[in-house]
Amino acid sequence: MKFTELGLSPELLKSIEAMGFEEATPIQEQTIPLGLQGLDVIGQAQTGTGKTAAFGLPMLEKINRNNRAIQGLVIAPTRELAIQTQEELYRLGREKRITTQVVYGGADISRQIRAIKNNPHIIVGTPGRLLDLIRRKALKLQNVETLVLDEADEMLNMGFLEDIEAIISETPTESRQTLLFSATMPPAIKRIGVQFMKSPEHVQIKASEMTANLIDQYFVKCKDFEKFDNMTRLFDVQNPKLTIIFGRTKRRVDELAKGLELRGYRAEGIHGDLTQKKRMSVLNDFKNGNLDILVATDVAARGLDISGVTHVYNYDIPQDPESYVHRIGRTGRAGKEGMSVTFVTPNEMDYLRTIERLTRKPMSPLRPPSDEEAMVGQLKNAIDTIEGIVKDTEADKYERAIKHLLEKYTAEELAAAFLKSQTKEASEVPVNITPERPLPSRKGGKGGYRGKSGGGYKGKSGGGSRSGDRRHSGGGERSGGGNRSWSKDRDNNRSGGGGKRRDDRNKGGNAKSGGSKPSFKIRSND
Repeated sequence: MKFTELGLSPELLKSIEAMGFEEATPIQEQTIPLGLQGLDVIGQAQTGTGKTAAFGLPMLEKINRNNRAIQGLVIAPTRELAIQTQEELYRLGREKRITTQVVYGGADISRQIRAIKNNPHIIVGTPGRLLDLIRRKALKLQNVETLVLDEADEMLNMGFLEDIEAIISETPTESRQTLLFSATMPPAIKRIGVQFMKSPEHVQIKASEMTANLIDQYFVKCKDFEKFDNMTRLFDVQNPKLTIIFGRTKRRVDELAKGLELRGYRAEGIHGDLTQKKRMSVLNDFKNGNLDILVATDVAARGLDISGVTHVYNYDIPQDPESYVHRIGRTGRAGKEGMSVTFVTPNEMDYLRTIERLTRKPMSPLRPPSDEEAMVGQLKNAIDTIEGIVKDTEADKYERAIKHLLEKYTAEELAAAFLKSQTKEASEVPVNITPERPLPSRKGGKGGYRGKSGGGYKGKSGGGSRSGDRRHSGGGERSGGGNRSWSKDRDNNRSGGGGKRRDDRNKGGNAKSGGSKPSFKIRSND
């Protein structure tokens, strides 16, 4: 379904078009109409399925831009996800002139307080910092009309249940619309739905529907520094017509696009730092055949409807299994076959196996071509190109030049020079891509992927340790690289996501439950 069919205002549609989004994802298609009706919604879908626009567009539609008060609140588990969400909401609301502000631990709180005094329409924040601002009387939520809990199960896993309940108790009960998104539906999430939501609709996007049977899926096991040369050799052998390459970070995208251009490929990159004008220019060039290769981050490529893509290359293994499915879903469309190749480092193989379990289709190992095999592929492509040039060339126009060249060189020498001009050995144009740490090994655990945040895995920076938005007992925030050994960081009566609330937070907490238990209406994409 196109965004134009969802009943959105012209201003939001203009922003969506400027961002290059055309086709709504399943979670967007089912959630946005419900959100526009003002209904409470529980959306069950993984990260990478377009949840930000699913909750962001109904929230932006409702906001009165002339009322300079906080009308929307988004609670996210980590600073990285909060920043990413704020950036996307800003872009979606740009044409409507909606102001957004992000707050999170580890940053100057006085600066964030000054920003809040400017009365943004939407606040996006992590639980610890939001509660800190509330207690300082700097953040007042009495005008909030739309509350969003993003990656709610992740927040429970991180021990934020009490904070979330305390924050919700500061928002209006009757006039508030609540949108909750979670990959899983544990009892604590259902309890939030019963306690703080009004007869929520349950939209469930089944992972089993995300298989891609028309796509041949391969993986290349190699070290990070070997990926680029392996990939370009595959280009030479496979000769893809229209290609998308996915990189984990903006820096990665920029370096890949530049390196490919140096090697003679028509490639450009898109990511969140590009201006809308540049983004649209690149996408139009790609759609119109002026580019052969589009390099993109997950966020930049989300929702794009581009036909004719024959190959998808995952330069970095994706953020989560669903992101993988949406990546490779850019090819194999309209009944046509496609190919995907994922480059994976040795200690990331457990992530690849998780993807295979989700898609129910094993990936086939692929041996990267040698330099000699790549050259054979280049020569074949060069011969095809030269044959086309010869057919379109009027030899009479170049008679004098041809005669001059044949006096100095043999026909074989001229043909060899022409062939050389149409080929490039990898060693002739060295390209250095900044290495990134592989994702941390998950051996021995069953948990699967965590959601994505920004350019890397949640709370990770290039494979580093987790950075949760946790508060010290004194009320500050810790955002550094601590590991997950802080499950008892705040009170001994907390136990993961299901700990009971302290007495000093009971005030107003459960009083907002609204009495009778609402029913859940299950809507799945069957």
